[in-house]
Amino acid sequence: MDRHLEVFIKVVEKENFPKAGEELHMSQPAVSQYIKDFEETLGTRLLERSNRYVYMNKAGEIVYRYAKEILALYGKMQLSLDELTNHAGGPLSIGASYTFGEYILPRVIAKLREKYPLVLPGVKIGNTQQIIELVDTHQIDIGIIEGSFHHDKLYSKVIAFDEMYIVASPGHPSVNDPESVRSISDLKDEMWILREKGSGTREAAEKLFELYNINPGNIMEFGSTQLIKESVKKGWGSHCYQNGPLKMNKGTAPSGKSPSWSCHSNGHFPL
Repeated sequence: MDRHLEVFIKVVEKENFPKAGEELHMSQPAVSQYIKDFEETLGTRLLERSNRYVYMNKAGEIVYRYAKEILALYGKMQLSLDELTNHAGGPLSIGASYTFGEYILPRVIAKLREKYPLVLPGVKIGNTQQIIELVDTHQIDIGIIEGSFHHDKLYSKVIAFDEMYIVASPGHPSVNDPESVRSISDLKDEMWILREKGSGTREAAEKLFELYNINPGNIMEFGSTQLIKESVKKGWGSHCYQNGPLKMNKGTAPSGKSPSWSCHSNGHFPL
């Protein structure tokens, strides 16, 4: 049954029998037969066909969601058995929010591979809410996120504590004349470049605004830390930035950070 699940998932994600077959090293007729047998076993059609693509119907959507969870549980079962026999190996699916995943996780994975060479990590990057959902639906083994965390079914542990700073371009008036900005309230009319809703960085920035009782009127939302950094450097606006990316890009990051207005972000490890 697990092979049928693998074939079904691959067809859904590739939206095409031949492409699914290429990745699975199977012929197209063999893939079609697996899907036919799977649908007959479940007693319902799961996929609809068009001239070029296949797509899920309502029943297929239900099966796809549970199929992903079942295969993820298989992986966790194997990982637990490997730990029991002191033989850690096999795939390990890791989810991480953008900042941690892009700037810190590569070093962590390098050390992991040194200690456990048989472990094969795979990484999914998303915002905090997306990573929590992937852990909750068993699509990844562990997640690393930023910001506050509350969930009835998942266990989490704080693994890091990072400071955040307000940053602006080198040409911003407050950089050349710090005395012109005596309070963060003086920046309420600035153009703020923030991450999207659901991001831990966005949550920390909103807590900062709440702490100082300001309601910014001008906000641009970007879904990429790198894009925000480049936009701030070009003078498009200000941003509440985590210290990790600033350190990783020493010499190129926007200047103008103010320690007196720093806020903080927790790094959580939901399981």
